[in-house]
Amino acid sequence: MKLPGLFQFRILKEVVRAIVKGPYTTKFPFKPYQPIERFRGKPEFNENECVGCGACAEVCPVGCIELVDEVSDNSGFREVIQHYDECIFCGQCEANCITTKGIKLNNEYDLALFDRKEAYTSIKKELLICEHCGAVIGARDHLSFLANKLGPLAYSNFPLILTAQKELKLVKEEVLEEVPSEIFPYLRRPDTFRILCPKCRREVLLSISKK
Repeated sequence: MKLPGLFQFRILKEVVRAIVKGPYTTKFPFKPYQPIERFRGKPEFNENECVGCGACAEVCPVGCIELVDEVSDNSGFREVIQHYDECIFCGQCEANCITTKGIKLNNEYDLALFDRKEAYTSIKKELLICEHCGAVIGARDHLSFLANKLGPLAYSNFPLILTAQKELKLVKEEVLEEVPSEIFPYLRRPDTFRILCPKCRREVLLSISKK
């Protein structure tokens, strides 16, 4: 009679262990599954930390994050939408967030839904609009973040100056409304202190320099 080899003993050992300890599989979905601490689950925006810059949308390898700008009457909002039904949970959005806390992957495991259109998370941010041409300059929270990050260097950019001073309550809205809103053809010195996109800012500065 041929005796079992070492490999057969190892298999027998695993069989006995499985009979004693039971199956290794979880009881999900009948019992909630608790993922490990570093599990990369559903992405979530942080209302206080996200500045609406769109860096997460730029680095997303599958393009599941989109920016939707809604503008009307020189005001508007930017909605940052993350479609986690298309997400591969790579964590690039979290790793490249400029505030490091704007978007995080939590440990939520069960993301199943009956309607796939509901598989998204979003956040809205107020936009800063050029007062002359109506172009989108960026999210107001983004400019505030840049002004605080740059410190004294922010005074080289008028939109950053005005955004920072509004945050500090140094500029009142009623005072800005007294400044003529029509830049062309009635150009005045106060027009340089308005919220303008780079193109309109250049036109104003060139017109003033010619005078």
